[in-house]
Amino acid sequence: MFAFWGLTGLAAAGAALIILSVARRAEVARAAAPADDALSRELSELERLKARGLLDEEAFTLARAETARRHLGAPREMEAPVSGAGDRQRVLIGAALAVLVALGLYAVVGEAGYEDQPYARRVAEWARTPETLDAPRLAAVMGEAARTRPDDRQALNLLGAARFEAGDPIGAASAFRRALALDPDDAVSWARLGESLVRAAQGRIDGDAEAAFREAVQRDPNQLGARYFLGELALTRGDAAEVRAMWGPLIAVLDPADPRRADLIARLPAAPSPGTP
Repeated sequence: MFAFWGLTGLAAAGAALIILSVARRAEVARAAAPADDALSRELSELERLKARGLLDEEAFTLARAETARRHLGAPREMEAPVSGAGDRQRVLIGAALAVLVALGLYAVVGEAGYEDQPYARRVAEWARTPETLDAPRLAAVMGEAARTRPDDRQALNLLGAARFEAGDPIGAASAFRRALALDPDDAVSWARLGESLVRAAQGRIDGDAEAAFREAVQRDPNQLGARYFLGELALTRGDAAEVRAMWGPLIAVLDPADPRRADLIARLPAAPSPGTP
């Protein structure tokens, strides 16, 4: 705790010094501007006198050189100090007050000296109320359960589902693969593995995902999610018969009022006419 507040004080002092440094540079830039403006005005006035014929070329050249020499040789106002001790004290006092205010707020709303909870302890607390957890925390709880019970297929399937919902499709695929290593005939896990691979590939149905979906349908023809993806893949390949074979059972179970049913029917390739090869 002392180390933390010591570092906080150093950070506040460093911030104050940065503020003073930036303020000095800004003042230096402002101090240089009047001298530059005066030189510009005098040169402009010489240009006007020459244009009116009051200065010939030689006189104009000499006057311009003298003006430039005079300004270059004059002591620059920018070299004078631009911030006094009072200014520096006010900035440092402000930084110290900011640290004190932060300390006061921490004492009121924080818990000084509270021991940090190890990750495992936090996961154990989350496990007491799994129904209140969001997907990332539920994935952490199920990950711990799968770690302590590596042969628990149900825990692995729940871990895969939680990771999928938490936006971790690669982690979900890993969990479903571990579950399938324990039970290769689980059609649901094959279908969920395929969905995870599709999401990991940003919607593309690659060879691994296709293989997973086919394993799911082979073991359970009623895996409608797998049928949908296989139908999508067949549609991209122009295989109308495969599309109808995959989407037919899916269309049959969807409610007639379900907009997904109408969409599938609209995309379903027409059956070939009699006699068409």
